[in-house]
Amino acid sequence: MPRPELPVTGQAPPERADAARNRRRILDAAARLLAEQGPEAVTMNAVAHAADMGVGTVYRRFGDVNRLLLALLDDGERRFQQAFLSGPPPLGPDAPPAERLRAFLHALADRVLDQLAILATAEAAAPCARYSSGVYLTLHTHVAVLLRQARPDADATVLAHLLLAPFVPSLLGHLTADRGLTVAQLKAGIDDLLAL
Repeated sequence: MPRPELPVTGQAPPERADAARNRRRILDAAARLLAEQGPEAVTMNAVAHAADMGVGTVYRRFGDVNRLLLALLDDGERRFQQAFLSGPPPLGPDAPPAERLRAFLHALADRVLDQLAILATAEAAAPCARYSSGVYLTLHTHVAVLLRQARPDADATVLAHLLLAPFVPSLLGHLTADRGLTVAQLKAGIDDLLAL
């Protein structure tokens, strides 16, 4: 059976090698600051210092903090999409659909939790915008394709929305921060949901 083709979030135009290295250094520095200190710590000056380069280079490359944070999200999403579209099984192709779906939902939980602060900020700014974004549409299409393969009799379109619903950043933030659930508990809950 041919593999379905899904769009990958906006492909970046080719870059010079030095520009690509600087972009990577800046994104890695921003990611470290975000993970260690939260989104408030991600300023253009702090990122430049953490990347060991001039602040002018960071401004020329990204313009402002919002665009830098969006680039950081896009970078993570591009890596995630490559993993589930062409990475090794069970997340990537060549695994049974039910195994791929489980691996995908576990990886999605990790992804959302890893970037919870920035995703929650984006969600708060435009709560319903996520459902028309290219990122959500790609995730939804992928889940629907796997569901059609695993359960041809089910309404894969509706089930895909329902399976993705628990991955809203505010809910995962509530479950981990307010309710004290661990990632292992969340993944066990995902497995129980898939077993229904």
